[in-house]
Amino acid sequence: GKKISFQFSMDLSSVEFGGYCPVAEPVVVTGEIRNMAGVLVLTGKAETTLHAFCDRCGKALLRPKTVSFEHMLARELANEDDADDDEIILLQDDEVDAEDLARTAFILNMDTKILCSEDCRGLCPICGADLNEGPCGCKKEADPRLAVLAKLLQQDGEQS
Repeated sequence: GKKISFQFSMDLSSVEFGGYCPVAEPVVVTGEIRNMAGVLVLTGKAETTLHAFCDRCGKALLRPKTVSFEHMLARELANEDDADDDEIILLQDDEVDAEDLARTAFILNMDTKILCSEDCRGLCPICGADLNEGPCGCKKEADPRLAVLAKLLQQDGEQS
């Protein structure tokens, strides 16, 4: 039932995601290792604020990012089938590198797309206007693959 708490900061400012480095602030990691009926369980949380850009409209934004992770710690594997289990971490000399576990969890849980809002409309592909501020004045070009259909619809409208 005993537990050991830990807290530290990581610098991931040089890690690139999508062409830039959004982790400009330190990543604060907190957690604990608990003995639960003879099984060691490491739980942790990594938190920071991302300095990113919306992938649709390009606006700069600050977004809090929190990643939780949990692993069982063992001195040896009781079953060879557990060798592929990412949740079980083997201790080396009764030690574990919590920073490596936190870094891996944070990087693997980074968003592949960051948006300023879920309903971001992005930029007009023709004039580049921000469609979140209202419609632009561009006349949208019809898809050339649908040109024949547009002609048929136009002819049908003229006949009625």
